[in-house]
Amino acid sequence: MNNNMNANNSIKCSVSDCAFHNGAKSVCSLSSIQVGRCGPTSKECACTECASFELSSQKSGF
Repeated sequence: MNNNMNANNSIKCSVSDCAFHNGAKSVCSLSSIQVGRCGPTSKECACTECASFELSSQKSGF
């Protein structure tokens, strides 16, 4: 894990599998994120996702 990652305290994150996750502070290291839909329409929070997510190379097994 890279403890020197930026920490954007405005974006809280608990998804440690993301390449942008700052595990030391449980925040995102990006300056902003894109929120997307899981399908053509979203009527509930569960139907949205962080479209900025990228699987961490440390978690992908490559």
